[in-house]
Amino acid sequence: MLRVNPFIPSFSMLNRIPFSLLYRSSFRRTLRPFVTCRCNLFAKPVSVSTVNANFFAVDKTRNLSAVATAKKSGLNASNSSTNEMSNKERKKAKKESPEFLFKVKLDKCSKHGKLEEALCLYDESISDGVSLTQHHYNMLLYLCAREASGDGGQLNELKELGLKRGFEIFQKMVGDKVSPNEATFTSMARLAVAREDPDMAFELVKQMKGLGILPRLRSYGPALLGFCEKGNAEKAYEVDAHMLESGVMTEEPELLALLKVSIKTKNTGKVYEMLHRLRATVRQVSESTLQVVEDWFKSEDAANLGSEKLDVKQIKEAVVGGGGGWHGLGWFGSGRWRVVRTTMTKNGVCHSCGEKLVCIDIDPKETENFAAKLAELACSKEARADFVRFQEWLQQHGPFDAVIDGANVSLINSENFNLNQLKKVVNQLQQTSPSKRYPLVILHQSRVARDPNNRTWLEKWKKAGVLYATPYGSNDDWYWLYAAVSCKCLVVTNDEMRDHLFQLLGNSFFPRWKEKHQVRLSMTRTGLVLNMPPPYSIVIQESESGCWHVPSIADDDLSNPRQWLCACRSKKKP
Repeated sequence: MLRVNPFIPSFSMLNRIPFSLLYRSSFRRTLRPFVTCRCNLFAKPVSVSTVNANFFAVDKTRNLSAVATAKKSGLNASNSSTNEMSNKERKKAKKESPEFLFKVKLDKCSKHGKLEEALCLYDESISDGVSLTQHHYNMLLYLCAREASGDGGQLNELKELGLKRGFEIFQKMVGDKVSPNEATFTSMARLAVAREDPDMAFELVKQMKGLGILPRLRSYGPALLGFCEKGNAEKAYEVDAHMLESGVMTEEPELLALLKVSIKTKNTGKVYEMLHRLRATVRQVSESTLQVVEDWFKSEDAANLGSEKLDVKQIKEAVVGGGGGWHGLGWFGSGRWRVVRTTMTKNGVCHSCGEKLVCIDIDPKETENFAAKLAELACSKEARADFVRFQEWLQQHGPFDAVIDGANVSLINSENFNLNQLKKVVNQLQQTSPSKRYPLVILHQSRVARDPNNRTWLEKWKKAGVLYATPYGSNDDWYWLYAAVSCKCLVVTNDEMRDHLFQLLGNSFFPRWKEKHQVRLSMTRTGLVLNMPPPYSIVIQESESGCWHVPSIADDDLSNPRQWLCACRSKKKP
């Protein structure tokens, strides 16, 4: 007797695809991975020839007209009935509808990862004839994919349940003519990889564009990680190339997976490429990535790489052309690598090999573009007139050598607003400033207005044009950050700049700018101490001699030195 896979939906789902999608060849191609064999869980199997005959025999015009007529008549009937209801009655009716109640319960299941409870609700809703929406289906598919992928940390029985019911629910979604979106495809890609079929996951994401759906990093993740786990490097590189073509940037987990599969398959050129991509996009790596890099440099494969023939002039030109800190010309030297965990001096000299790290320049054009983006975002989040007024004020009174986040500095190690603390920092910056000018202090209007004891100082700063009080209802973060960027100067704050506001700025230029411009404060027995930006860039660096220095991710703890991985060729004995 022929055994069938219960996890693959039947080809009969194609008979229930919405007309708007059925005639699009890209959508038909999308479903091919799901119809490789029949399923005994659902509708009676339909042969490929029968489906094709039914598909091409459809009168498109007649059926589309019928659908449009049905929608129009339904809309008119709905309008006539809702006009007789008040807004309050309509809201109440909506909240009491089976669809809304199902959504509320399903959202709770999704929040707490309760797949079995969600499936029971789903089965009850189907029995009661509840009309399911895209949101309903996506929540169910998400839970199924979560358990099937092992993210829920549950028993194998629950993983198998998620895999089995996930494909079943997707087939029902297609049958109900509910259009999929990016979340749908992502969940199905995860289910495909859980079934150890990354090819199906990749086929799904490749077809999203044809349906007008833009894939995201999470859409590609299942296929990429699935191929890497199987050791299929070539397919993993194909997914990676497709991501780059789609404008989707890889992050550390994806680059780590590509690095590991490149090491495993002894593709040393790709190992070199992935290290440089980590340098360009991640900069500082997690402990898991650092361990993989360390193991690589200690390996025999790494020891056997490299060339003794060095073109010094070519190397220097490559370093200058790249902005400093790397050359990208390949592995240099010969012999085993000396690999150690180490730290840097204040001036960026490696305690292990003695090489000095460089400070990588920031393109002035990038800074100008960043300032323009900041202003655009601030005007969209703040009262536009208020922020434009600040820009005009800054042009009149600037530029400054430093900007102070007044509230942050005044509250360091203090429960109450401490203006004396702020005054000391202002004076220190004024004394160390090349122009001997006072820094710009940004304070919220509420702080300025309710501090009569220090009004003399505040009025003095205000008259000198070095204090700006941000208006009520504003977020002063926009103001001090924009001032520092536009003046190309230092910013004094212990704010880690990781909240939602700073996430809007992206993760490419902003970390580089912050590294070179943020002054942090630490409390000592003698008072607050200014910790200036390091004179070197905290980023993976490849020296002219072929040495590598890889920084680990570290919290903003000034008392705990950052760990670096130093990998240099062992020097030959004379």
